[in-house]
Amino acid sequence: MKKYFLALFLCACGFTPMYSGKKIDVYVAPISGTNGIDLRNALNVKFGGMNDSNAEYKLTVKLEEPTTKYKAIQSTGDATWQEVQLQANYILSKNKKEIAKGREIASESYTFVRYLVAANASYNNAVQNSINILSEKIGIRVIAETSQSESE
Repeated sequence: MKKYFLALFLCACGFTPMYSGKKIDVYVAPISGTNGIDLRNALNVKFGGMNDSNAEYKLTVKLEEPTTKYKAIQSTGDATWQEVQLQANYILSKNKKEIAKGREIASESYTFVRYLVAANASYNNAVQNSINILSEKIGIRVIAETSQSESE
């Protein structure tokens, strides 16, 4: 019963969900590097597919190279945990006029083992998880800005 009351209340107040899965006319400019390709693909999925450069909105992202730092070191001096961090600076423009810009950071810890294949797999998974987090953060901000821009 409470669910129905809440739904009725939200409909009556004019609430519309910002992230309703609708297609947004955003062109994501190419991002350099293999991680940039993955980030661009993830952002295009969030906006409902790839748009051409004539789209109403243009998102330009500069992705920094991943940085790593040690998180846990054994008494022997061997590292057991590391953290990978990715930073992305972005600018959202509408009809060539900047409407939003920002910087997002995502990090992920991973197990650092002596076996090269396992260590590389662990690192690559951490980078992919960080890319997914960045796409979520940037995507939500872009959706909020485009929703606000449409309502003005």
